[in-house]
Amino acid sequence: MSHRSFSILKRVITHHPNSSHLLSSQRSVTYMPRPGDGAPRPVTLIPGDGIGPLVTGAVEQVMEAMHAPVHFEKYEVHGDMKQVPQEVLDSIRKNKVCLKGGLMTPVGGGVNSLNMQLRKELDLYASLVNCFNLPGLPTRHENVDIAVVRENTEGEYSGLEHEVVPGVVESLKVITKFCSERIAKYAFEYAYLNGRKKVTAVHKANIMKLADGLFLESCREVATKYPGIKYNEIIVDNCCMQLVSRPEQFDVMVTPNLYGNLVANTAAGIAGGTGVMPGGNAGADYAVFEQGASAGNVGNTNLVEQRRANPIALLLSSAMMLRHLQFPSFADRLETAVKHVISEGKYRTKDLGGDSTTQQVVDAVVAALD
Repeated sequence: MSHRSFSILKRVITHHPNSSHLLSSQRSVTYMPRPGDGAPRPVTLIPGDGIGPLVTGAVEQVMEAMHAPVHFEKYEVHGDMKQVPQEVLDSIRKNKVCLKGGLMTPVGGGVNSLNMQLRKELDLYASLVNCFNLPGLPTRHENVDIAVVRENTEGEYSGLEHEVVPGVVESLKVITKFCSERIAKYAFEYAYLNGRKKVTAVHKANIMKLADGLFLESCREVATKYPGIKYNEIIVDNCCMQLVSRPEQFDVMVTPNLYGNLVANTAAGIAGGTGVMPGGNAGADYAVFEQGASAGNVGNTNLVEQRRANPIALLLSSAMMLRHLQFPSFADRLETAVKHVISEGKYRTKDLGGDSTTQQVVDAVVAALD
């Protein structure tokens, strides 16, 4: 269930005499599973670095409490490894779905990002980050409900860098029509399937006329096939200013690689913080779910030692995963429980203005499951 539909449902039944019962026991009367849909599904689990083991452990506890039809195949992967172990890639290819904590990306030093390697190896070309107001969580702006769709495999993240002469480094930004078209299709398809009204392409074509120009050209071509969805364009610097001043004007945003990282983290910060925003990466064959915004997904030493990492983002990402696996009722139960805990306000981690531990938030979510 989307944030938007949840809000509508909540408004409709708030004044019903049995509203609390209705809110917790809602179920679809139009859902008919296919034979075999209830069979447990294997999911590759990568706890990752920093707070990763804490928040993935939170997900494991909640899944067990719900008796969700998934079982995890756990692998140790860390950001300082030279590459993702082959057995991990094989597991994801077999299971087709992965849940992961943050992987530390070393700054400089010639060590490749394992996050980038995963995206390229599995062709996870679409990153989706949902940034929305959670009821009961005070933020500077209201009515924020943004889906950032980011191209994940090329652009400035192509990894094509070399030193021309000592003191001069050349870094290549690669934009192709193929990758631009497929990310635009994904964004418009997402809007169409989720009742969204508008797709905004973020660019810098006024300066990078060929590269970002090709991205815009691809978006415009795809937009013509979705006449029911409004399409507009915005230059990335103006986009950042508009995000922090009037974020409610945005719906679905489609971006090249680097801009998407900046836009998603900015939108997440506006809507409540990176600790509560879910996300995932999808390709034609595989999907990897993780905390939506990359800022803070590894955390710091204090958070790990005090065991006070915020598990909400990864819990919501795991709800996205359950829906992806076609277990919608489990996804709805988890999402409803998380929103209840946030709305109640009794158990919140430090980033949300509280002082709860990870375990206290997990226990509250488990208690709120219907």
